[in-house]
Amino acid sequence: MLLAHPAVLRNLIEQYDALRTLHAEDGSPEVRRRMNDIEYTLCVSTGTGDIDAALIAARHQLPGARPQDDSLLTS
Repeated sequence: MLLAHPAVLRNLIEQYDALRTLHAEDGSPEVRRRMNDIEYTLCVSTGTGDIDAALIAARHQLPGARPQDDSLLTS
């Protein structure tokens, strides 16, 4: 499986987090569509089937991640 570059993953995570906040405040269809796009891209980039698994997998691929203790998990 090809792996996405860590910079790409970091950008996708940041976009997703920002859109999740915006969706909580705004909830517009445009924000939801963009979130769906980011969710799909994260899932494809990490080889996972849902956003929660994709976020965990992406965070584990970032520099400084310590897979044994989920050091980058913020949820």
